Amino acid sequence: MKTKLLIIGGVMAVVGFSMWDISQGPDPYFAQVQVARKAKNSAFRGGNESPLTEAQRPQFDSLKYFAPDKQYVVTAQYAPLARLGPVAMQMTDRRTEPYTPWGRATFDLNGQRQQLTLFRKTTDSTLFVPFTDASNGRETYGGGRYLDAAIPAAGATTIVLDFNRVYNPYCAYNNGYSCPVPPAENRLTAAVPAGEKSFHD
Repeated sequence: MKTKLLIIGGVMAVVGFSMWDISQGPDPYFAQVQVARKAKNSAFRGGNESPLTEAQRPQFDSLKYFAPDKQYVVTAQYAPLARLGPVAMQMTDRRTEPYTPWGRATFDLNGQRQQLTLFRKTTDSTLFVPFTDASNGRETYGGGRYLDAAIPAAGATTIVLDFNRVYNPYCAYNNGYSCPVPPAENRLTAAVPAGEKSFHD
């Protein structure tokens, strides 16, 4: 009888915990990521600034993503760089565009120490992080991907890099665009199975 009561009590505890978990609703972070992804799909299907060609749009359903994973929301060590002026960042059409090296982020990813240089364009309110990683050419776009990050406050020593929000350059969808090429210093040795996947199979 005691065993039966213990079993019933255990089941009730599991059910109670599940109900509590459901009552809390979905994790707000995951919900925000999914909302952003749905909005981007909608913009690609019919937005005026969609990078897809007129021929691509009728066949387009959705971009492909890795499932959101909080281990790829990284709090990195941040070191600002001296503002020595913009550098010429190489573009895919052999032009260059000016970007100012703003800071460096150092962090561990999949057990490997990594570093990225963070850039800023004069008119941008966020930092621009073009990078390549070991997933490129397999699950992700071969030319590398991009990440945006908030500009740290003066004196900040950390910065959050959310790789679940990594996105492809427009060149991944349409060769008619000119896109920044991730510099050699931003080649990650680890794979980053997060954010947007390759557009083409």
